[in-house]
Amino acid sequence: MTSSLHKRADRMNVSLTPELERLVNEKVESGLYQTASEVVREALRLLKERDQAREQLRADVQAGFDQFARGKGRTYNKASGRQLADRIKSRGRTARTKKS
Repeated sequence: MTSSLHKRADRMNVSLTPELERLVNEKVESGLYQTASEVVREALRLLKERDQAREQLRADVQAGFDQFARGKGRTYNKASGRQLADRIKSRGRTARTKKS
């Protein structure tokens, strides 16, 4: 007994707006990609990465709320809030520099 559910289509047709079609064509014409399919695969890979990063951020924010609810939060005034922001920015810049 064979089921069509076990077979996957080799191709998928997708309708794009004229603007997106131009973008895909520009990417192929630039030589960065060989085919429109490569452009779409890269776009979907980046979308997947963004979705995963967003989900991780949501989980991190929820963990922070949970900690705060357990009384493990910290209160900041204007000065200490600025110091915290400066430390976070500094860490972000350092991490971004290491990636380059």
